[in-house]
Amino acid sequence: MVTPIRFRLFLSCFLLIATLVLASDRISTADPRTRLVFEFGLCVAGAALLTTIFVRALAWRVHRLKTFTEHVLDANDLDAPLPDEGEETAVLNQSFRRMATRIRELVDRLSLESDRRDVILKSMAEGVLAVDHQMRVMFSNGSLAKTMGLKTPVEENVSLVGLVRDPKFLALIAGVLATGEAKSEKLQFTGDDSAVFEAYATPLAVPPHRGALVILHDITGLERLERIRKDFVANVSHEMRTPLTAIRGYAETLLSGALTDDQNNRRFIEIIQAHAIRLNNIASDLLILSDLESGRRDVEPGPISVEEAINTAMLTVEAEARVRGVNLVRGPVRDAIITGHALRLEQALVNLLDNAVKFNRLGGEAKIEAGQGSDGKVFITVSDTGRGIPSDDLPRIFERFYRVDKARSREVGGTGLGLSIVRHVVERMEGTIKVESRLGKGTTFTISFPGGQDWLTA
Repeated sequence: MVTPIRFRLFLSCFLLIATLVLASDRISTADPRTRLVFEFGLCVAGAALLTTIFVRALAWRVHRLKTFTEHVLDANDLDAPLPDEGEETAVLNQSFRRMATRIRELVDRLSLESDRRDVILKSMAEGVLAVDHQMRVMFSNGSLAKTMGLKTPVEENVSLVGLVRDPKFLALIAGVLATGEAKSEKLQFTGDDSAVFEAYATPLAVPPHRGALVILHDITGLERLERIRKDFVANVSHEMRTPLTAIRGYAETLLSGALTDDQNNRRFIEIIQAHAIRLNNIASDLLILSDLESGRRDVEPGPISVEEAINTAMLTVEAEARVRGVNLVRGPVRDAIITGHALRLEQALVNLLDNAVKFNRLGGEAKIEAGQGSDGKVFITVSDTGRGIPSDDLPRIFERFYRVDKARSREVGGTGLGLSIVRHVVERMEGTIKVESRLGKGTTFTISFPGGQDWLTA
């Protein structure tokens, strides 16, 4: 097929050669017709030869330019040789090189941004998912796969319906694809009943159709805090309602005429006083717990003598132990200096000893001792010979207002906040607390603090 360029090149060569032949007087023949045919054939042959040479030379240059453009993004081919400067394609060569350099810079910049995006998305704690209009996976990070229990990595172009079975999640994405409006939904996947997620889905431009981008925020902690807050309000209301009801009832009884009843009026007033003391204890423990949980430090931590704290705590609960017929025993105690707040430590030990006395049997024993473990940590143990704690209740005994024996706890005047206060005091001093208990045998609490110094045999 003869292209317009080749035809014009051939015509130019033909006219050039014809002019040269006609101007030459070296070709002579007797027959003018023969001479005309010869000259015409010579012009055609010359024009064809020159056209072929020019076309091949140009085709060679074009081929080199084509090869250069096809490999312009290859790292090793950017400096590939092109036709030399000064020839017909020199200006075009320079334009191609400038264009190739700019394209390479643009592609490198886009690749860098893409790598950054992938690193950010893959390292996010939130699950990220992008789907097209047919709900096929375009992108997902490891957090999403872990949340939904999927195999990682999730392959692209896989149907989301075949991967996820949660109807609320699929309905959320389908709604965004249909309406083009952002939506959010609180989800709790069947694979993990304890985890709660806030799913935020927004339209994603994927020409020529609309896709969707979904981000899963883990709000399990927030939900747990909200549940704790609600439980706390309910527990406080419940704990205060009983003594308030009793106080109101006996006060109304007294005002209705019992003040003149010499046989019962004093007993009624003593009951009102007992419930008022209980309310005061609840309010006091709540204030202490609130201060501990706030993280505020009213004074700087200082050195504490373990032996002095134990002695103070024993003196505080000594009268209660005598009234309840429980033997308060001071076991082997080796003094040490630890860092913290002496008043808080004494309060924690008083709470533990008070529980060991109140929840013990008549003639039982509440014992406290201290020492240093093989790991260099200071430990204080408080044990009793009471009824013990069921294994199902052990993980929850440090919760606020949690009681193993609710009737017995209220009977002895417990607020349900003592062990929670102990835990916060110990943790604030960078210590740990653990409990061991056997039904019918008793319970032992062990507090451990970072290594002490200046040990003396007590």
